[in-house]
Amino acid sequence: MSLNKEISIPSLLKIGGGKLAKIGKYLYDRKYFKTALFFSEGIEDIVAEKLYFGFKEYGIEIVRKDFISDINIENVIHTAFKVPQDTDVLIGIGGGKSLDYSKYCAHVLKLPFISVPTSVSNDGFCSPGASLLVEGKRKSVKSSIPYGVVADLDIIASAPEETFYSGIGDMISKVSALWDWKQAFNKKLSMHNDFASMLAYNSLDSLYYAGAGKHFLQSDEFYSQLINSLVLSGISMEIAGSSRPASGSEHLISHALDHLSAEKPKMHGLQVGTAAYLCALLQNNESAADVKTFLANTGFAGFVSKTPLNKSEFLKAVEEAPNVKENYYTVLSEPDSFENAVKYIETDELLKEMIK
Repeated sequence: MSLNKEISIPSLLKIGGGKLAKIGKYLYDRKYFKTALFFSEGIEDIVAEKLYFGFKEYGIEIVRKDFISDINIENVIHTAFKVPQDTDVLIGIGGGKSLDYSKYCAHVLKLPFISVPTSVSNDGFCSPGASLLVEGKRKSVKSSIPYGVVADLDIIASAPEETFYSGIGDMISKVSALWDWKQAFNKKLSMHNDFASMLAYNSLDSLYYAGAGKHFLQSDEFYSQLINSLVLSGISMEIAGSSRPASGSEHLISHALDHLSAEKPKMHGLQVGTAAYLCALLQNNESAADVKTFLANTGFAGFVSKTPLNKSEFLKAVEEAPNVKENYYTVLSEPDSFENAVKYIETDELLKEMIK
């Protein structure tokens, strides 16, 4: 009996300037003439002129339009069954909430989904999961990887600066996540997929190279490479059949921080990027020095240090992180992890800048 499985990957992948106006053509070429649109709040006004011009030019009909403000799974399912039955494709445009919402709708309805991110704050725009509220708690719900990704660099480059650094943080967190995954496998606590792991590592190598020169940052070329790396991260999760290639100890700390923050939690990628460096140190990860250099060279550490993570909350999150997921081995499962984390947070120069 073969243990291979079929996997889905995006068939449509367009990255570059002016891509928003071409979505109508992309739909026309694939004979998708009726579409349901899901926008983040406030996004339609930004994209409408270019998007709708392309729709009109190619005869694309909008059969339903929703503006997303919450991610309660019950509301997502309720909306899904309001989508007309003759709809050809669902399109999500905006940030994480609208993309997760529309991605899960498409999964429920078994319709193709096209993801149109307006920022690159994390890899959710091309992942096979959706982050939704289930019984009042934020959970990653199994979904389907997008049929297509359209990233218009003109729109993405105009997004708030924190989304750029969040994307960098989410991407670099694969270093600690991949180590955790391999160790969990070695301890016979998790399955492992070598191809998914290789793909995730390759995406990191490309990003390291792109971030080597400071003059290159926030250029179209760097944005393109960051998006490519995040797309590959999403595909690696699809191949693995889990979030393991992209989520480990650093994500557990971030999830714990979300619950503990007295103020509004910081953007996801800022938390996981900071936690990834700490966890790489705890792991004695051979790439820890590379992570440190990358966070410094890209300006990530400098950006986070302007409004540092709260030290007492962060330490509490490190302490609680091993309990976030049951039977989920990471370096934080080791008995001396908290004691060592305290030491690094108090002595490492980069961590002392980002966590105060």
